Amino acid sequence: MNESASDTPGPELFSWEFATDPYPAYAWLREHAPVRWTTLPSGVGAWLVTRYGDAREALAEGRLSKNPVHHAEPAGAKGKTGIPGERGADLMTHLLNIDPPDHTRLRRLVSKAFTPRRVAEFAPRVRELTDRFIDGFGPAGQADLIHDFAFPLPIYAICDLLGVPPEDQDDFRDWAGMMIRHGGGPRGGVARSVKRMRAYLVELIHRKREHPGDDLISGLIRASDHGEHLSENEAAAMAFILLFAGFETTVNLIGNGVHTLLRHPRQRAALQESLARGESDLLETAVEELLRYDGPVELATWRYATAPLTIGGQPVAAGDPVLVVLAAADRDPARFDAPDTVDLARRDNPHLGYGHGIHYCLGAPLARLEARTALASLLTRLPDLRLAVDPAELRWRGGLIMRGLRTLPVEFTPEADRTAAHGM
Repeated sequence: MNESASDTPGPELFSWEFATDPYPAYAWLREHAPVRWTTLPSGVGAWLVTRYGDAREALAEGRLSKNPVHHAEPAGAKGKTGIPGERGADLMTHLLNIDPPDHTRLRRLVSKAFTPRRVAEFAPRVRELTDRFIDGFGPAGQADLIHDFAFPLPIYAICDLLGVPPEDQDDFRDWAGMMIRHGGGPRGGVARSVKRMRAYLVELIHRKREHPGDDLISGLIRASDHGEHLSENEAAAMAFILLFAGFETTVNLIGNGVHTLLRHPRQRAALQESLARGESDLLETAVEELLRYDGPVELATWRYATAPLTIGGQPVAAGDPVLVVLAAADRDPARFDAPDTVDLARRDNPHLGYGHGIHYCLGAPLARLEARTALASLLTRLPDLRLAVDPAELRWRGGLIMRGLRTLPVEFTPEADRTAAHGM
């Protein structure tokens, strides 16, 4: 590792103050040290890539492996990279941790079960869940939109899609809640939750082999490629990563997105007017802009150099970890006009919110569907939605990869009161 790019003092990274608004620090890095060696809070060092052009190239670079076996310091980093708890639960063989040809085989198998048709057919269920949760807190005139809406919507949606029976879905909600606390729960709670989830998924896969249904896990079991089937461990790992990646990113997309809209009332009003006219174009570009402006994934998942290479003029040694900072790349003025401005109608918007290259997020169509449905329902049914606290009181969850609010307290006029007022 060559530390020349780290010699210049820069802003403090990964503090609580940084978590509230990391974008000024990322702007400094883009300008002064676009590929910078940084020691993370875990003690593991990595290169941070912050410019859009470098980030896009790094995401598609074949010499940057997703497999932790290529990390130059695997002993010191054990358990400090990747998804919390996945190593101890033997859930490493999923798409975020493997390279071609295994990645190619597994992605092709999963893609056969995770089709655009399946996502499109799921739209009525997403609308049903969305309305159910709004019905639950709507009469109160106040809610925590993370706890009451942004969190349960994707967890129950992905459970339905995977084929988790309704009577077991509350357990998944508890396990998932522990996983996204990022150290905020009891000691060892994440590892225990991941192990319980794995044990349950293995049992569910056995049940689906005997009694398959029209769900994603049954589809994974049926999918084959030149006679090859997913092994039991691969199936459990794939179901786990679809669940994990399929809910936390959407929790943050909805939460961050609503937060952004509430902080930008003119943009929010334009979207509400568009929805009232029955239009969908602005809603679609709005979701893309919210992904770019303050997206759910701050840093792409870990990569490791398999050979010496150069990124943005900076030599990177074999075995060095590389973290592509999506949040910095998507605010790069070299690629986006007025990148720190929210423009829901932005058309030239090739953001990296769901990655790039062979590891582009498989679940992006589902997340977009959930975000469009959630935002449209909230803004239509609760048109005077507003923050219930000073913005400075909001706190962001800790964690390296994801960016999301701990809570989002809001208030609004209950639908019944608004209807009664209009009837007077």
